[in-house]
Amino acid sequence: MAEITLKADTGRTLGTRPSKRLRAEGKVPAVVYGRGNEPVSVSVDWKPLREVLTTDAGLNALIDLEVDGDTQLCIVKELQRHPIRQTVLHIDFLAISRDEEITVDVPIILTGEAEAVEREDGMVDHLLFTLSVNAKPADIPNELTVDISALEIGDSIRVSDLALPSGVTTDVDPEEAVAIASITRAAIEEEPEEGEEGEEGAEGAEGESEGSGDGESGGEEG
Repeated sequence: MAEITLKADTGRTLGTRPSKRLRAEGKVPAVVYGRGNEPVSVSVDWKPLREVLTTDAGLNALIDLEVDGDTQLCIVKELQRHPIRQTVLHIDFLAISRDEEITVDVPIILTGEAEAVEREDGMVDHLLFTLSVNAKPADIPNELTVDISALEIGDSIRVSDLALPSGVTTDVDPEEAVAIASITRAAIEEEPEEGEEGEEGAEGAEGESEGSGDGESGGEEG
């Protein structure tokens, strides 16, 4: 996984108002902690930060964070956004080691078309969107993909079915469902209930029998 360099400035004033002023200047308040070090309050420029957050690695991007002349390998541990504007309000950077495993959430992407499910007017429900994995920084995958092409109604894909790259493990229950193929409620409602067709056929035959009986009676009277 590629690493991205990001510069952080120290000495920012803490508090709501100073943080608002920083954001107005195009900066984002942040804190760096981890590896037994005391948390350090910093700020980063929004534009280079946006480039970090929009790589294929997403929030799991490896960041060479420059703080007061020292460079520390970090990842984004927590990101706070404005509830309406979705702008970034604050970031927690976690200092990590290249030689130690860390735990991160990796997106799960479904690929392929479940044609057998579609023919039955069913659908594939994507239930687990991220998987918590353990890996050294260089081994963290950008995403985990799973092919749903072979699914049929009633089939499921579970955590144990995911192909994890070398050096990557997970503590998630292997039986937890990632995706399930099922028939839709609309398709169920469209299916005739058992016995309906037979009842309708019997009613039609009975009507025909009654009609032919009436004709015979009329012929005798004539």
